[in-house]
Amino acid sequence: MAFNDLLQQVGGVGRFQQIQVTLVVLPLLLMASHNTLQNFTAAIPTHHCRPPADANLSQDGDLEAWLPRDGQGQLESCLLLTAPRQGPPFPNDTETNGTGATEPCTNGWIYDNSTFPSTIVTEWDLVCSNRALRQLAQSLYMVGVLLGAMVFGYLADRLGRRKLLILNYLQTAVSGTCAAFAPNFPVYCAFRLLSGMSLAGIALNCMTLNVEWMPIHTRACVGTLTGYVYSLGQFLLAGVALAVPHWRHLQLLVSVPFFAFFIYSWFFIESARWYSSSGRLDLTLRALQRVAWINGKREEGTKLSMEVLRASLQKELTMGKGQASALELLRCPALRHLFLCLSMLWFATSFAYYGLVMDLQGFGVNIYLIQVIFGAVDLPAKLVGFLVINSLGRRPAQMASLLLAGICILVNGVVPQDQSIVRTSLAVLGKGCLAASFNCIFLYTGELYPTVIRQTGMGMGSTMARVGSIVSPLVSMTAELYPSVPLFIYGAVPVAASAVTALLPETLGQPLPDTVQDMESSPQLLALAWTLHTQDAALLPSRRRGKPRRQEQEQQKQMVPLQASARENVL
Repeated sequence: MAFNDLLQQVGGVGRFQQIQVTLVVLPLLLMASHNTLQNFTAAIPTHHCRPPADANLSQDGDLEAWLPRDGQGQLESCLLLTAPRQGPPFPNDTETNGTGATEPCTNGWIYDNSTFPSTIVTEWDLVCSNRALRQLAQSLYMVGVLLGAMVFGYLADRLGRRKLLILNYLQTAVSGTCAAFAPNFPVYCAFRLLSGMSLAGIALNCMTLNVEWMPIHTRACVGTLTGYVYSLGQFLLAGVALAVPHWRHLQLLVSVPFFAFFIYSWFFIESARWYSSSGRLDLTLRALQRVAWINGKREEGTKLSMEVLRASLQKELTMGKGQASALELLRCPALRHLFLCLSMLWFATSFAYYGLVMDLQGFGVNIYLIQVIFGAVDLPAKLVGFLVINSLGRRPAQMASLLLAGICILVNGVVPQDQSIVRTSLAVLGKGCLAASFNCIFLYTGELYPTVIRQTGMGMGSTMARVGSIVSPLVSMTAELYPSVPLFIYGAVPVAASAVTALLPETLGQPLPDTVQDMESSPQLLALAWTLHTQDAALLPSRRRGKPRRQEQEQQKQMVPLQASARENVL
């Protein structure tokens, strides 16, 4: 636990931290664009069936003569009359010279290109019977994010944070650029999946690399800064999509900058905390001395030596030589407890978040305006979340953000459909709370897991988030049963997850654990275990379970030293 003292010795928050944190979070501006890019590249414009090639529109009348109407009098998008209408239609859509027989669109579609000149929907006709393919592209992207969280989270604990970031920047640049030139829909989906994998690695490693180079008192600031950069990326997407409406140009514009990120990422300094947890003390010393030189603390850097590091990090070196495997998340009771609770929080946050943000056209307002509004609400939401995180702690912030988000979505489900302003306002408020929840869960997870398995734990948490984002579009299909059913489901899950937060320890002001033993000896975790034990004892008395009075008394005597130890650690 002495690593924080070493960071303070080489400059604390100096020039190095300011430069590297800025360069590491900069790509998150475009990561936000990639996550919700299909709101614009896969937008569905107004469309109707194309009449037969031999149709004479000038003689038969305009396009409407070939189009039937639905029960509300609106032109059908996926049906075509077998013969043009010669007169005004009757209410049941029969015309004066025929029976109103219709057929599917066999000649393609005519699209309204006034708002979106070109999207993947118009280029590959992803409408009517092919409409599900549009959602398939986004789901495959989220599958890529899920795979990336599993693979790159594990590899980062083996190979280091810096190497994975370099690889992820290059993969995003190449796959995103190739997607812009995709000749057909399957190729486009394949490159989007690869982009999702690499972007998941970027999200995980940028937060971890920054947190592990920052002193304890600044970790919340770094987490909030990361969240704000992501929110600014949503503003950027709205402006760029408005200026570049063609989907191929937009896809290319948000992908090419990752080549620049790949180039300058070679100058990043690997986490010295990861080096020490891996037992590579020589590289730890070199990294700390390099940071001291950049921060203008050259004399302090020269004072560091292998002997000093061995004395300062003796416990970390003796207890954390071996890297913990992913199975430790289930094998170790303390890690298993964290894994199950955090998985629920990650799933609920992502499930409700993408249920709201991936249906911008469903609000009935300008899609660019609602994108800006959804980005703007993040600014005050994350500021409030930052204040709560720093003053009350991570656990209250996580609980409150999920609970409020769920309540807003549930209330939205009972508001009448015609009150669009109220419904949009509640959705925006709920989205802001979920954005604050995302901001907190990234920081909270990184502080709970020990260094030897931190990226694996972050990766598994992000994996559960991707499961939520994949399941979320499927839940929207329940609107066919009743329009408000998806909202009730989207709201109930975060409300239930908020209760799970009470089972996690607080990390405000606590040093980052480097080993599993550090985490198990945490005063907060001991206090939580003591509380849970006393609650279980109150709910399930030993006598009720059929144990004799003497055995109950013996067990109470055995618990006295454990309770005293927990009290001492808390104090």
